[in-house]
Formats: sequence, structure tokens, C-alpha cells
Amino acid sequence: MASEKDLLRFVTAGSIDDGKSSLIGRLLHESHGIYQDQLSSIQKIAEKKGEKEIDFSLIVDGLKAEREQGITIDVAYRYFSTEKRKFIIADSPGHVQYTRNMVTAASSADLAVILIDARKGVLEQTKRHSFIATLLDIPHILVAVNKMDLVGYSKEIFEKVKEEYLNFSSRLHIHDIQVMPISALKGDLVVEKGENMGWYEGRTFLQYLENVNTVSDRNLIDFRFPVQTVIRPDLDFRGYAGRVESGVIKTGDDIAVLPSGKKSRIKSIVTYNRELKEAFAPQSVVLTLEDEIDISRGDMLIRQRNIPDISDEFEAEVCWMTEEPMREGERYLLKHTTNTVSAIIKELRYKININTLHREEGNELGLNEIGRVIIKTQKPITYDPYARNHATGSYILIDELSNATAGAGTIWYPSGKLPEPKKEEIFSEEEKSEKS
Repeated sequence: MASEKDLLRFVTAGSIDDGKSSLIGRLLHESHGIYQDQLSSIQKIAEKKGEKEIDFSLIVDGLKAEREQGITIDVAYRYFSTEKRKFIIADSPGHVQYTRNMVTAASSADLAVILIDARKGVLEQTKRHSFIATLLDIPHILVAVNKMDLVGYSKEIFEKVKEEYLNFSSRLHIHDIQVMPISALKGDLVVEKGENMGWYEGRTFLQYLENVNTVSDRNLIDFRFPVQTVIRPDLDFRGYAGRVESGVIKTGDDIAVLPSGKKSRIKSIVTYNRELKEAFAPQSVVLTLEDEIDISRGDMLIRQRNIPDISDEFEAEVCWMTEEPMREGERYLLKHTTNTVSAIIKELRYKININTLHREEGNELGLNEIGRVIIKTQKPITYDPYARNHATGSYILIDELSNATAGAGTIWYPSGKLPEPKKEEIFSEEEKSEKS
């Protein structure tokens, strides 16, 4: 039964001490997603400190340094399920020092939960994480105004914070946004409604998670199949293993192989125990073709009449993730789907000021900074704009010497495809239209 349930991946974000870990701990506890030994462990910690109430944040903050400082440092992943859905939670750090960790956590999310302390309102990190969610084109954002118990469950304070956030977010391109009040400490509107905020007529936090529609967010139009490896158990079988990143494919469909451009037809779709008539994202399968074609890791199978962009130079946004700054002319390895090529940063067009959402000039990007760049690759790669296809529109940059991840980003257009946007805006009207 669990295998047939829909899966929702969501990331929690916000400023330090907004209660992200406490919210997840409360959610896991009340949805019976905590093992008894975990619960006993945090109960003993509460007893040692002489506290009457359990600190649910300890369920998520597993690192010793996190528990000592009372903050989240690393990305913590937790899994639970209800009768309606399965969930993967990524609890991201709130401190500006760990912005790169938030990018990692949000890169595969269907939904972003932005927490706001009802006493403090919209802070710098609230804006930073909201912009990153927009940068990564997360389709749904749930703003949870937490710690309502500390402001007397005031409807007026909630409405003030809601208005403040909506005024800020109106400058961002957000597909779907919801704002709700909660108290992670007391449990109001987390799983049960409680008795303290009868003035709020919306769903609880868990009810929203169970019912948010993500099926329409999937790209089932553009068939993209990056080849991971060639399966050749004997002379009679040659299959190409990988994951359907988007679209649908059926036996008998006409396909093309990029970058060679050779054409063929799907002979069979094979899994570990049977053959399928069709496959769709995000299934991992082995495809066989009717023709013998030289195909290897890094190639991509597509439909003949649905061709992505193919270019060795493109415009992209990047979040820098290492202490060594990014400079124009530096060489890196670019990993894109199953393909790895040598690349250079041809130009840093501008840096993005997270607070004002304006551009800033510069010739390098420091740790956790975000900018728009033009990247030149050693050979052409096959991609779609990120807004259309997250899997084929994202990449990471790897330091050639240390093999460490230096940056991660999203591809928007082939270089020079669109006119220069207005200086005072992050997204031009053309970009907003393309993202839509």
C-alpha cells in the first residue's frame, strides 16, 4: 500500500530559531513517525535539563554541535507517511553561513515551507530563502507564521506578518503561495486545529501537505532520457539504462540520440522483473532499440520532433558553494545529467543582492553568493531551460583539483538568446514569460 502512495518532497527554511526543527519534530511525533527509542532518548534529555516539555527539535538536530548550539547546521532528511501520502522532509539550516546547504535541500523539493517568527516578521533570511525557492522554481510555497503562542494567538499580528510577506513576495515569481498561523511548540494547527485560533478557517499544516496537488507540476511532454550505462549481459541483448527525467515513452515510438542525431525506434522497455508497454518520469528503466547505434553514458534519448537546446555556451544562475571565490576565466568540470565536460566561466554578468533583489557589479562570487553567469563548455551539451525541465536545466561545477563541488545552478537560455533585461529588475518581462 505504501508503494502506491504519492510522494511529496518538501524543504523547510527560514531564519535561525524560527522553529523549523521543532515543527518537523512535532509533525513526526503527532503523525506517529518517531521510533520509541528516539522518543525515549529525547525524554531523557528533557529530564536531565529539568524540563517538563519535550524539545521536539532534538528529533531532527542529530549533530552534537547542533544540539549544543540549538541551531541546524547540516541538512537533515526525515521520512514519514500518512494514509494519504508519503513524505520526504529536508530541514535546511537558517544561518546565512549555510545558505549553500539550503540550496542543496531545495534542489529536489516540490514544496518549500518558509517559517516566520510571529514576533519578528519578515527577516533577511526569510527573503533569502524565498528568493532561492524562486530561483529553483519550486512550484508551491507555504509560509508558516510560527510561535503564535508567544503573541497571544493574535489574528492582527498574523495578518500584519502575512501582509508584509505578500508585499515582498509580489516581486518574485511564485506559482502558488499559502500563508497560515501555527504553534510548533504547543501543536496548534500542525496536525490538529486546537482551540486557540478559531478565527483561522483554513486547513492544518498536515492537511495542506496531504492535499497540495503536485501532479500538474511534472513535465510529461518533453521526453528526456540521459543514458547512465549500457547493459550488455550477452551478445543478444543491448540495453541503455537510465531514468526518464521527463515525458512518456512507449514501445514503437520514434526516438533520436543526441548529440549524434541518429534515429531509431523503441523496441522494448525493461525493468528488473518484467517488460513495460510505456515508461514515464521518474521511472528508472532499460530501453532497447531496433537499430544498432553507438550510444554511451552522457548521450540523451529524445523524441525526434521534440528537440532540446544544444549549445556549448549558455546563460545560467549559480550559487557559489566553496571558500575559494569564483572568478571569470576559471576552469571547472561541469556535471549535467549523466554527462561531465570541461567548462570555463566566460563572464560574471552580475551578482544578486538578496535583500533588495537588485543586481550588483563584480568580477567574482564569494561563498553563498548568487549570480548570473555565462558558461562556455568544451563541447555542446543537451539541455532545456530550467523553468521547463528541472532535470535537464540544472548543473553543478566541480573543482578539477580537489574534486569538490564548487557551485550549483540553473540554466536559463543559450547565451545571447534574449535582450538585456532592465537594470532595476532581476527578471525581465521576457524571463518572467519564459518561467511561466
